[in-house]
Amino acid sequence: MIMNRLTNDQGSPQGSPFTSNPANAGEAERWAVILAGGDGTRLRSLTRVIAGDERPKQFCSILGVETLLDQTRARVALAVRPAQTLFVLTRNHERFYDSLLSDAQPEQLVVQPKNAGTAPAILYSLLRLSQLDSLSSVAFFPSDHYFSDDRAFISYVEAAFEATHSRDDLVILLGIKPEAPEAEYGWIEPVSPDLMKNPDALCRISRFWEKPTPTLARALMERGCLWNSFVMVGRVSAFLEMVRLALPDLYERFKAVEPIFHTSQEERVIGEIYSQLHDTNFSQHVLAARPGDLAVLPVSELTWSDLGKPQRVLSTLADIGLSPLAERFWNSAAAMKVTA
Repeated sequence: MIMNRLTNDQGSPQGSPFTSNPANAGEAERWAVILAGGDGTRLRSLTRVIAGDERPKQFCSILGVETLLDQTRARVALAVRPAQTLFVLTRNHERFYDSLLSDAQPEQLVVQPKNAGTAPAILYSLLRLSQLDSLSSVAFFPSDHYFSDDRAFISYVEAAFEATHSRDDLVILLGIKPEAPEAEYGWIEPVSPDLMKNPDALCRISRFWEKPTPTLARALMERGCLWNSFVMVGRVSAFLEMVRLALPDLYERFKAVEPIFHTSQEERVIGEIYSQLHDTNFSQHVLAARPGDLAVLPVSELTWSDLGKPQRVLSTLADIGLSPLAERFWNSAAAMKVTA
């Protein structure tokens, strides 16, 4: 079990050391939210070859037989009960997710009228969850990422859940130790430049860098910065307060209609709200705006990819021994257009 402590560099508030405590870290108060409402446009040229239709990548069998959503559900179930997992979805994808989530209860599905970015998706799910269990802790997971060792990764998620008992005011991000100066990922800059020398320590966040230039990405890697996996853990109350402070207008729109959640009016009222929304990115408009509400837990000794580009999918398929599958995709005339 990982032991963590919040570093106190440069005046950061110091938390008490914490260790695994089964009584405190019980699954009963844990929830998960799997974010599966994205349109997957960046990888559409490849998923169209694989699936033969317009489905987003999370509903596609890219890395073997199971869909990425299936693989994410199995990973999340190592830490959170399946009955306490919510799914953020978009209504026009129903034909793709309906069969995959046939075993989920209706109250587990947070269905958006349209995809308006990650900020509304996360806020809507948080308020829905707050009605079910306002004192709970929650972990957010993208539905379409790859981790080379699910159990190793989930050990970090477990540690983050444990941390919420001693630091219930913080949202904890899982930062991936970078393998390359990737310019198309988001980067987390810890307050402590020596974080990776003490890899079991939580650390305050100095700032975010969203898709830096290649030159800056190299500098960030040299400074000990981390890739943003977009896996986040914290108390529901901590997430909601962070959103309220960063996006007060958006927060108030959803908060005002909270009483109609889980009623026959919800679909209509939420539809009216979404019809007025523009895309709002959670990393850019919440995390980057509120670094003081955040801590980062570095994740090492495993490989991660957001599978956001065909080249990353190819590389991952090769890493997991599925090169023939990659070759089949790329040997078709349609697939060759993907790399153009």
